[in-house]
Amino acid sequence: MALRPVQVNIKAVDSSAVGRFWAEALGWSAYSPGVTTYVGPAGGPVWPDPVAVGIDVVPVPERKTATKNRVHLDLATTSAAHYTELVARVRALGATPADVGQGDVPWTVLADPEGNEFCVLEPRDLYRGTGPIAAVAVDCENPRAMAGFWGQALDWTVHEMTDDLARLRSAKGNGPYLEFLRTPDVKTVPDRVHLDLLPYPGDDKAAEVARLRTLGATDLDIGQGDVPWTCLIDPEGHEFCVCALH
Repeated sequence: MALRPVQVNIKAVDSSAVGRFWAEALGWSAYSPGVTTYVGPAGGPVWPDPVAVGIDVVPVPERKTATKNRVHLDLATTSAAHYTELVARVRALGATPADVGQGDVPWTVLADPEGNEFCVLEPRDLYRGTGPIAAVAVDCENPRAMAGFWGQALDWTVHEMTDDLARLRSAKGNGPYLEFLRTPDVKTVPDRVHLDLLPYPGDDKAAEVARLRTLGATDLDIGQGDVPWTCLIDPEGHEFCVCALH
């Protein structure tokens, strides 16, 4: 039994505009199957995508606070020219520079049109073959503990684990990494960005949710009511959802 990340859920006041931004930034397409805007590889909506982790932009009335998101995307580049082009392109699309205390680093920290932080990474061999999203990065207090929980929750393999960084990736060796980064700050506001997980065909969603609870996940009530997905928090309080196949 295992789950797989199928999309990064981003809350936005103008979900259509934020969805278009991410589609153009990633070279993907934006689809509006309902109230949300789904961003995935071009060629028509495929959900769940067999390789990519898509983006689902969900409309909410509240704007992002000044507090840095504890989950963000790292975008991959394949050459110095690609890095320069991508930074220029997302700036032209409405991204703005963001200072999260990064100092002098070789990558560029930006925020999307509603202030969600993300990074454009300089070319790195590690991320060749990930697609446009190199990693979903999560701030945490204890990367080793997070790797323990998420490594059991998912069918993903731990590739690196230290006191400061844990890195997981699909056992199939494709798509983005999931990275847990040690940070001194603690969670103070609800996550603006979170992961949505999905059971594999034939697996029972209720049994998967029960398994997550035994691993340390707890239920989360955000007023969602009677919905086909289950809202949970991991052992450090990061929100995530377990979806159901349509």
